[in-house]
Amino acid sequence: MSIRLRFALACAGVFFVLAALVLVGIYVVVRQSLEYRAGLLTPSSITVNRPWGVNGFGRFDDYYEVARLRAMQVREVYQADTLSNVRTVGALAVLGGTAAAFGIGWRAAGWVLRPLSNVTSSARRIAQHQDLSERIGYEGPRDELKELTEIYDTMLGRLARSFDGQRRFVANASHELRTPLTINRTLVDVAVRRPDATEDVRRLGESLLLVNARHERLIDGLLALTEGEQAVLDRRPFDLQDVAEHVLDQAAGEAAEREVAIHRLLDPAPTAGEAVLVERLVQNLVENAIRHNHPKGEVWVTTRRRGGIVELVVANSGLQVAPYEIETIFEPFRRLHGDRLRSDRGSGLGLSIVRVITEAHGGTVIASPREEGGLTITVELPSQEP
Repeated sequence: MSIRLRFALACAGVFFVLAALVLVGIYVVVRQSLEYRAGLLTPSSITVNRPWGVNGFGRFDDYYEVARLRAMQVREVYQADTLSNVRTVGALAVLGGTAAAFGIGWRAAGWVLRPLSNVTSSARRIAQHQDLSERIGYEGPRDELKELTEIYDTMLGRLARSFDGQRRFVANASHELRTPLTINRTLVDVAVRRPDATEDVRRLGESLLLVNARHERLIDGLLALTEGEQAVLDRRPFDLQDVAEHVLDQAAGEAAEREVAIHRLLDPAPTAGEAVLVERLVQNLVENAIRHNHPKGEVWVTTRRRGGIVELVVANSGLQVAPYEIETIFEPFRRLHGDRLRSDRGSGLGLSIVRVITEAHGGTVIASPREEGGLTITVELPSQEP
């Protein structure tokens, strides 16, 4: 029940109670007044003139008694009609006044809440555009609503500064963490390629390169996860079909190396958002489908538009997945079948990043096991009119 409806019902309820009390008071006063006046109408107060042509006191007494009874009947009928009119007219007046009070309360509530509606519209626009630089800027008297909007604008300013600081931290951390790993990879690669390098040095160098590559993937995953969680999206239209085709073209080499066949079922799927983040989403799903597969396995990638949403469906063959493991695969550093040692299969952040990016775009991601083995992961995003 909205505030406006509650206010209108409160006005109608107060009027109904007060009007009912007034009606009861009027009814009691009118009834007492009629009973008091009826008490003055007694046989001794009735004067009856002797009619012409009536002889004898007996005949006169009979006429007197008839006149008295008729007067009493008139009094009772008058009293009953008066009280009935008071009840009927009063009840109609109370009901009509209650309806009028409801209408007046409804209009008054709309007038009072109109500034709050404007503030709500501004807040909704800021939330939809995710532009923390915008402010409500309510112009009005110094009242409770003015104080509320000022507090909200102050909170928006603090959030904007916080997001800016976090973005700067992510950028600096990306540079500071990647640079040493790049230097390490270069030094190890140079040492391994030296002509005088022994076989032990080469094996050690290859092991260090694998560890270094795993650390690079881990850092990239953590940074992508942070960027997805803190993303303030600049929503621009793009086609999910184009993104999927680009990612599949890049993954074709790895799929051929692992002997995995990729089937494309790509239809136009217009949406809006950060195309770079969505590309990372598709890349993580495709890489997982290829790496968590068996030799001569298959991967199916589908994009389509269905009603007001667009879908990206990535299915792959592979090991059987228990239904109770489905929810855990979206948690950071969680892998199926307890595989934490295979560094070539990623850092365990791929599907966590997929979920974060999907939620940042207002979508949903669903995973389900295939009867033949492997997974089917469906990402639903809001569609964009072309």
